[in-house]
Amino acid sequence: MEDWRTYDGVAATYERIHAQRVMEPARDLVALADPPNGGRVLDVGTGTGVAAEAARERINPGGLVVGADISLPMLEQGRRARPSVRLVVAEVIDLPFPDGAFDAVVGNFVVTHFTKYETALFDMIRVLRPGGRLALSAWADGVDDLTKTWLEIVESVVGPGMLQDVRSQAAPWAERFRDRSFIEEVLLGAGLKHVRTEQREYRFQYALDEYVEGLQTWTSGRFVRSMLGEGGWERLHAQAREVFADRFSDPVNDFRDVWLAVGTKT
Repeated sequence: MEDWRTYDGVAATYERIHAQRVMEPARDLVALADPPNGGRVLDVGTGTGVAAEAARERINPGGLVVGADISLPMLEQGRRARPSVRLVVAEVIDLPFPDGAFDAVVGNFVVTHFTKYETALFDMIRVLRPGGRLALSAWADGVDDLTKTWLEIVESVVGPGMLQDVRSQAAPWAERFRDRSFIEEVLLGAGLKHVRTEQREYRFQYALDEYVEGLQTWTSGRFVRSMLGEGGWERLHAQAREVFADRFSDPVNDFRDVWLAVGTKT
């Protein structure tokens, strides 16, 4: 049985529905890291390689970009979609690279998932050369009408208490990293200098059915699908389509706020 906390079972859906939409914040994140032409960039928690591809676009062909992730299904999707990006299986808390190997390290929407983010940051900084930059992104927004509607549907099945526990298992630091001061304190505490954060707003547009289908990649979606099984999930999915069609226009405009943060290794 697949572990619902991972993206293994939803890799194809993630790539088809979400990957190109998160490319815009990925490009902004890489720009903040500002790797040199011909430089070396590591994308941790790369998933299907979106931020790695953004880094490859920014540096010239003489550079090196590596995307690292522990999910084989996500990497397999990335290899099919982005064959020119180098993707490797690797734990972020034990990166298989020497000290100072990269000019820039980026992590696109991944830091909140680490059980011990301090340990992950230590290794990310270890493989960064002195003067190189570490750049991270995290969701900054709260609960909007789209999210509220989905949570109402899910909580009718699992209850709000269980759902809170689910979130804490899959993304234990999601709420803390919505706080700008917390992000800055974390990066400064990790020994980085010249730390700065920026908040950006993005608009992701989906066909309504596509948006609802993409909910299965969310933490709550992965859990409830695992709990209900395929038959129960299909019934819940059909209910969600009806509710969203009644409440929202088609296409759906999903406005999301994102923190972008960067610091320099001394």
